[in-house]
Amino acid sequence: MDSIDQNILRLLRLDARMSNAKLAEEVGLSPSACLRRIRLLERGGVIRGYTVITDHSARDSMIAVIVNITLERQTEDYLKRFEVAVRRHPEIRECYLMTGGSDYLLQVEVENAAEFERVHTDVLSTLPGVLRIHSSFAIRNVMANPVRRAR
Repeated sequence: MDSIDQNILRLLRLDARMSNAKLAEEVGLSPSACLRRIRLLERGGVIRGYTVITDHSARDSMIAVIVNITLERQTEDYLKRFEVAVRRHPEIRECYLMTGGSDYLLQVEVENAAEFERVHTDVLSTLPGVLRIHSSFAIRNVMANPVRRAR
């Protein structure tokens, strides 16, 4: 992946709906060469898909809670059982295996603190192998509203 590919990815992160013609102009390629590079990035798994980032206020003001999970053990069996169980709960939007002080970082979306209390009690604390749960409520997603370049 060269600097042009990295520039394409950067621009698509800012606006995945940017037209191929505009993207090609921004990175200094012809539209056909730009589209060819995008297709190669998709086939190579660098671009795995496209998504929509919605405004929390448009989704009934959902609250993001960042949860650090520490497991009793870090064996392959414990990790696998935990990961299988996490996938069963739609409140858990993202799950990352981590290095450092905790084993997993989760993003949980809830409507309010009372709903998070239910998720904490009925979901997080019942996941297999959980030793410690540390939760933080997000104030605002900075990346959801990227700063646009001056034109």
